[in-house]
Amino acid sequence: MSNPTNNFEFVSSAMLPTRFGQFTIHGFVEVDTQQEHVALSYGEWQSDDVVPIRVHSECLTGDALFSTRCDCGFQLEKALQNIVEQGKGVLLYLRQEGRGIGLLNKIKAYKLQDTGLDTVEANEHLGFDADLRDYSICKLMLDTLNVNQVSLMTNNPKKRKALEEMGINVVSRTPIDHGLTDDNLNYLRTKTEKLGHQFDMHLFKK
Repeated sequence: MSNPTNNFEFVSSAMLPTRFGQFTIHGFVEVDTQQEHVALSYGEWQSDDVVPIRVHSECLTGDALFSTRCDCGFQLEKALQNIVEQGKGVLLYLRQEGRGIGLLNKIKAYKLQDTGLDTVEANEHLGFDADLRDYSICKLMLDTLNVNQVSLMTNNPKKRKALEEMGINVVSRTPIDHGLTDDNLNYLRTKTEKLGHQFDMHLFKK
C-alpha cells in the first residue's frame, strides 16, 4: 500500500476475525498529531467498483460500553452486518470522540444533558461547536484501500458533502436507522432537528 501524503501514514494490516465475519484491519496515523485511525475491510473489489462504506466516529460509551444514550454502537454493528451481507465493504473508524470534543468533555456534556440540555446545547455550553469532526483523512484512507466510488451508509448529509468535496464519488446513500431506545429518543430527535440528520420520522412517533 502506498503512502498518499507526508502528513499521513499507513502503518500495517492484519486479519481481524469478528462475530460478523473475517475482516482485515488497517492502521493509519496522522503524522502531525499522532492521532491513530483504523479501517476494517471485507471482501475484494476493483478500482471502479462501488464499495459500501461507513464512516464511523469513535464512541467508546456506545461502541464498547453498550450505552443506549446514543445510537452509535447500534449503527456500528449494523454497518458491519451490512458489509458482510453485501460481500464487500469498508468501515472507517475515526478517533474523534464526542463529535470531536474528546471523551472526558463528552462525559461533562452528558452531565449537562442530565440537567435538561440537549446534545447540541451541552456541547455549546462547554464552549465547543455542535460538531467538530474532520473527515479529511477519509480520502487518504480510501485511496490507500483502492476505493474510488462508494455507497455511503449514513443519516448525516454533512458526511456525504464532505466526501464529495474531497473528490470521492458518492454514488448513493443508504440510511442506517437502527437503535432507537427510550434513552436516546430525544438525542435522535435533536440530531434530526438541529444537525440535519435524515432519519425516518416515523421512528419518533411513540
